[in-house]
This record gives sequence, C-alpha cells and structure tokens, in this order.
Amino acid sequence: MKINKLYLANVEVVSDPRWQSRPILKDIMRIFALAATVVALPAHELLAFNVNQTRVLPFPTQTVSTIPSNGDVNPYGVAFVPENFPTGGKLNPGDLLVSNFNNANNIQGTGTTIIDISAGGSTSLFFQGTAPLGLSTGLAVLKAGFVLVANCPTNNQPPVAGAAAGSLLLIDGNGNLVNTFTSSEIQGPWDFSVYDQGGTVWVFVSNAINGTVARIELVFTGGNFALKSATTIASGYTHHADPATFEVAPTGSAFDSQNGVLYIASTGDNAVYAVPNALNLRSSKGTGTVIYADQAHLHGALAMVFGPNGDLLVSNSDEFNTDPNQPSEIVEFTVKGQFIGEISVDPNLGGAFGLKASKVTDNVYHFAAVDDNANNITIWTLNAGN
Repeated sequence: MKINKLYLANVEVVSDPRWQSRPILKDIMRIFALAATVVALPAHELLAFNVNQTRVLPFPTQTVSTIPSNGDVNPYGVAFVPENFPTGGKLNPGDLLVSNFNNANNIQGTGTTIIDISAGGSTSLFFQGTAPLGLSTGLAVLKAGFVLVANCPTNNQPPVAGAAAGSLLLIDGNGNLVNTFTSSEIQGPWDFSVYDQGGTVWVFVSNAINGTVARIELVFTGGNFALKSATTIASGYTHHADPATFEVAPTGSAFDSQNGVLYIASTGDNAVYAVPNALNLRSSKGTGTVIYADQAHLHGALAMVFGPNGDLLVSNSDEFNTDPNQPSEIVEFTVKGQFIGEISVDPNLGGAFGLKASKVTDNVYHFAAVDDNANNITIWTLNAGN
C-alpha cells in the first residue's frame, strides 16, 4: 500500500486510512483492557491491533527511569532519534532522549542532563552541561546530526523563583556542546517545536518570562548552525512565576507545515490556540484563535504533539481546573476542537509533562510520555495493522 506522508513539526504523520480518525489514546486504553480479558501477558507487554481488530499481537512497552548518575530529576523534554540520523556518535536510530529540569536536590531550573534510552531499554548519559542550566521541555533531534534543547534556568529570585532569559543549546551527536543561541526573542524557553528542513530549522519557542512565542531561524553552514533571524509571532498569553510549577506560560506547540498553522497550548489560559501563517509572520498576531478550551478535560495544558492520526495530544499540569479523578492526564482532541480521549500517566496529580510520537515503520508508531512524579518515562508501541 502506498502511504502519503505529511511532516508536522518533528513528528511524521501518515495520511493512511488505518490511522485517520483512529483515536490513539483510546487504542492504548483498549489495549490495556483487552490484555486483561483476552490473553494473559506479562506486565511489561501490551497489545496492538489492526484496524479491524481481527488479530492480537504482543508488542513491547517499556517504563524506564530517567534519573542519571548525578541524581537529576523532574524529566521534561522527550525526543526520538530518527531512522536517518547520522551514525558514528553516541546516538542510534530508535533511541529516546529525555532532558531533566531539576538537580539532585529537586531545585527547579537547575537540571543539566539529557539521558539516552536505547531501543532495548538501557540508559546512558548523553549530555551533562555546566551550571547554571535548567534543561526544559524543548528537545529535538535534528536531521543534520545535532540535538537542540531549551535552557530555562532559574533566576534564583525569592520569594518565587522563576525563569532567567536562558538560551537554546546545540549539541553534537557525541554529546558535546557546540553552540549556544541567545536573542532578545528568547526569554525563558519553556518548550519549543521544530520544523526541520535539514539545512534550515525553524524553532517555535514558547517564552515563560513574557508569554510570547518566537520563531527562531537556524541555518546550517560550515558544519554548524547559525541563528539567522528571530521574530515574535504570538503574544498575550497568561504568564507568571509559580512556586509549584516554576512557570505558568505558553508551553507546547505543534506546527502543521501543510497548512502553515502553529498550535499553541497555554497553561494559564487552559486553552489551545491556532496561529495561521506561522512560518511567514513578521510580527505578533496576538494569541491566535482558541480551538480547544474544554474545561471538562483540560487542567492546565502543557506539552503538545501531533499523533500519527493528525489529532493533538496535550499533557496537563493539574495546576488549574484541578480534578482529582483525572490526575496527570494526557488528552487527545482534533484540530477542530473535538475531544477524543484521555489517559492518566500517574495516580497522583502533577505527573504529566513531556511527550512525543514517532514513526518506526509504515505500520508501527512509538508514543512516549514522562511521569515526573515517578521520574520515569513510558514508551508504548502502536500498530496500524496490515
């Protein structure tokens, strides 16, 4: 079967009838329910089904600790290493990277490490930077062979410490820091998404300090990336330092390159917005248009990605509109604002944050989500069938 592919941010989404309009989170919940009633499987396995659910296949799932040897905690950013990533360094296709935001003393905005989880589940240290750093939710593996991570360190200003201006860090495939990008448009980079075209990478940075989203253009030249331009394209989102969550601000974003729309999750507004023409805007167009403000299911929208079916998946901080019956939720909804489903990654509030989806083969996808209460990450395998 020929599959038409559409690249959305750094997630490859497949326009195939096996995935379209197929709820990803409901698949996961159905997988767990049927695993308990259809066959007896070990706790470390889940089931994946073809679209007609005529057969059942065992597919592995993994839950892995994200704590490195220096004791950093509070995992935030998540990024898969793609199949075509240049080999010869520390990273291999199929690896999963996770950035830590807190140090061993659990102080927010002081984490300096990125861990590498192999396809087999073993962990190693990929990067350890020099303080002061606070590696936040923005994390991406670039086609040119680099890793980009958001640095949102603490400003150490009582009574409520929040974000310092920070930077974007460029790291090579061996875990060496090769460049640091700063700009007046980078103000506490809380998360980002990328549109990666190899020689040019556009980074949509959500800023905690001023509640804006900036488009950063990086150009590959002479074996390294250089910052070519920086433009604020959205603004006006609720933002402030917070003693529990460090910052309340715009967080996750997802770019639809086919339609030019950037979707932005704003925690304090508890809503998801759409900003059109995001790649070409020369100034801020405000917050954009609200596409999803579901008070029954949103509890402080955080990180956000596209699923393989084109739906949006957003984690929730439980800082706003708290519901003890919906702790640490990841919510799935369409770009038209229709609720699809939700799952909890932790029985307690406040555990959901970074998440990512990645294509493995034409039929198989991985979906990964951190639990920063437990300091681990779970990786599910989803199957579209034959």
